Amino acid sequence: MAVFAVTYTYAPDSAAARDEHRPAHREYLGELSGRGANLCSGPFGPEEVPGALLLLRADSKEEALALTEKDPFRVQGLVTEVGVQEWVPVLGPLAEHF
Repeated sequence: MAVFAVTYTYAPDSAAARDEHRPAHREYLGELSGRGANLCSGPFGPEEVPGALLLLRADSKEEALALTEKDPFRVQGLVTEVGVQEWVPVLGPLAEHF
């Protein structure tokens, strides 16, 4: 399995809806974590373009993307763009775990 960096860009003016659906979103990502698919995830900082980074373990880009399709944020239309790139950890404390 490979590691994929998945990026979300949130829909404009979706902050209130994200607040509403955040518990279900986090529950879903927690389930992926329990299955070993979500290695780490979280939003970008407040001074960045609204979005998030998810590090997912999958066999392919397509599988990594498919893992996000039932995320409540995506289901509710709160994510306008999803990017997927394979990421190869080489150095640092996180790399030791892959």
